[in-house]
Amino acid sequence: MEHLITGVVPGSPAYRNGIREGDTLLSLNGEELIDQIDYQALAGRRHVVLHVRKADGRDWHVEIVKPTGRPLGLSFGESMELTPRVCKNKCVFCFIDQMPPNCRKTLYVKDDDWRMSLMMGNFITMTNMNDQEFDRIVRRRVSPLFISVHAVEPELRVRLMANPEAAKLLDRLTILKENGIRFHCQIVLCPGLNDGEHLEKTLETLFSFRPAAQSAALVPVGLTKYREGLYPLKPYTREQAGQVLEICEKWQRRFLDACGSRFVFPSDEMLCIAGHELPEEDYYENYPQIENGVGLMRQFLNGFIAASENNTCQARPRRVVIPSGWSITPYLQKWIDTYGPKGVRVRVQAIKNRFFGETVTVTGLLTGRDILAQLDTGDADEVLMCDVTLREAGDLFLDDLPLTEFRAQLPVPLTVTANRGDALFNALLG
Repeated sequence: MEHLITGVVPGSPAYRNGIREGDTLLSLNGEELIDQIDYQALAGRRHVVLHVRKADGRDWHVEIVKPTGRPLGLSFGESMELTPRVCKNKCVFCFIDQMPPNCRKTLYVKDDDWRMSLMMGNFITMTNMNDQEFDRIVRRRVSPLFISVHAVEPELRVRLMANPEAAKLLDRLTILKENGIRFHCQIVLCPGLNDGEHLEKTLETLFSFRPAAQSAALVPVGLTKYREGLYPLKPYTREQAGQVLEICEKWQRRFLDACGSRFVFPSDEMLCIAGHELPEEDYYENYPQIENGVGLMRQFLNGFIAASENNTCQARPRRVVIPSGWSITPYLQKWIDTYGPKGVRVRVQAIKNRFFGETVTVTGLLTGRDILAQLDTGDADEVLMCDVTLREAGDLFLDDLPLTEFRAQLPVPLTVTANRGDALFNALLG
């Protein structure tokens, strides 16, 4: 593929060697480039050879020697962009299939792109790539990857994903291990399908891929009220979640004895369903799957406690109400009662998720209209809300309600805080 150069950083290795905006990159180190992954992998080397077509049509080979890892200084247009590759599965637990109608289009994108896994930690199933694309992962030494496993038994994994390509998992994990490519694993658990003895088989098998396999996370299936025509699943009960945690703890002990790592970790949501207390910080071993909701609550609590212990300020006296998902509400209220600043009366109010259904209990999936409809501000001087309910830009709820409109409908002032314990403590200080 040919890639038009849209910018060259002045003084960069490429600029000093005569490459300019408007030239076209044809190959790098003798290889054609598909996208930014290829470019970054090849351009980071100490010795590079670029095949360039100048703006006047001349072909030119330029050899550059630079420090390893130093950028060449080139920018490209659309040809290098990473358009997300979509999922080809029909997983029985797919959350996107359970989305309400008429939401913004970006909420319906089913990405399953190994490039996004490398750069952003997205989980992939490896079922939508041909052998040539898998070979590119190996050739580029893409590491670490984040892989949705769910089950290691081929027939069960195919059943869960409704895709015959799912049966290739163990062969591909073997190749990744043989080539020194590390990966973290996710297991979305569905009651009666891939838990119990199937979960034990999955954990034992994944551990055999150490050290390439770095960790495994146990995540309960998320179910909304929009499941008409979909596989009949039910959410985990407190008892069932407790059974999962018993299996988890059993294998953690074995793994600790074998290699000094617990390897498998339950998500915070699984702990909440079972009603368990949070483990201490060393339990999470540097939080290998923090972005997957494994240890977020512990990290949040640690930040809250540290802010409390280091605080020298007097809180502004007032009454504060905090809207929250049902899962974390009892924990959050306990933390604030125990470690929160004195002089502030705080009430954490659990909000039922009527947008997705009441089986969805996490704060991050609450909508603006659900909060407005249920929030009791009668005894409050201020509403304090975590920004996880908003999209990244901080301006819009999942139901497309603008934050400005939400704020205007509240009878008391609103403070939005970052999703960190220290940020919450400082916001409570006023």
